[in-house]
Parts: sequence; structure tokens; C-alpha cells
Amino acid sequence: MNWPKDRITRFEVARLVGARALQVSLGAPILVKAEETNPIEISKNEFKEKMIPITIKRKLPNKEEMVIDVKKGIDNWLVDNKGEI
Repeated sequence: MNWPKDRITRFEVARLVGARALQVSLGAPILVKAEETNPIEISKNEFKEKMIPITIKRKLPNKEEMVIDVKKGIDNWLVDNKGEI
């Protein structure tokens, strides 16, 4: 099975936004200008601006690990899903 390195799944998107929202709620610095106070909305804004400081590592069935280029993955996600999260 061939997994593209520049695409992220809907599950990875949910994990990125959720993990970043948890970080923000625990006091991590916010990387975009935000008028929102809700950590989930802040992390969605960071996602749309490609500013989420998290790495994705996929474990493949053959026990290899693949590191995903998050900025390219987010960019492709936003194009494919018309900017929706």
C-alpha cells in the first residue's frame, strides 16, 4: 500500500486540532492573532494558517515510520475540502 506523504487523513486533522487545542488550553503560546478565546477555535485558526507546531508520524503495516510534511498536508487538505475543517 502506498501512502502519500503530502496528504493527511480526516483522523489526523481531528488529532492535530484536538492536540493543539489541549496545548493552548494548558497555556501554550498562540501562534496566530486570535480574537477567539475558545482553544478549539484558536487551533482551527492555526490550522488554516498552517501554523500548528506538531509532527505527524505514521506507522505503516511493515513497521516503518513515515514523517508527514504537515504544512503540505494542511495545504492539500484545505484545497481538497474548500477550506473547511
